[in-house]
Amino acid sequence: MNEAAFSSWLDAYKHAWEAEDPIAAGEIFTDDATYQEKPFDEPMRGRQAITDYWSGNVTEQNNVQFGYEVLATTDEIGVARWWASFDDHSSKAHVKLDGIFVVHLDSEKRCTQLQESWHYTGEQKQ
Repeated sequence: MNEAAFSSWLDAYKHAWEAEDPIAAGEIFTDDATYQEKPFDEPMRGRQAITDYWSGNVTEQNNVQFGYEVLATTDEIGVARWWASFDDHSSKAHVKLDGIFVVHLDSEKRCTQLQESWHYTGEQKQ
């Protein structure tokens, strides 16, 4: 993997989240990809599980804004810091998150493994 390939994948992730499009999100993962949202959680397994996860989450979010900074790439992985904000329908709050991605891409630049860690950096009631 190189920085350009990783940035391209991150741009696709950004587009999927900001567009609230779970199908576009699923398309950037391989059929047998794993997605671990929190370090100690069991990872989701397979594109369908990832798409289902996104389907449940994006319906609760609006006005998503996502940004990132590539921290490092090797032949095997890319590491990025990311941040996001959105309006959460269920809590009626504007939520801000800050996190880290560790991403493995295949030769077609689709994700085979995503490990994510994030925390809330702020929340304001609407």
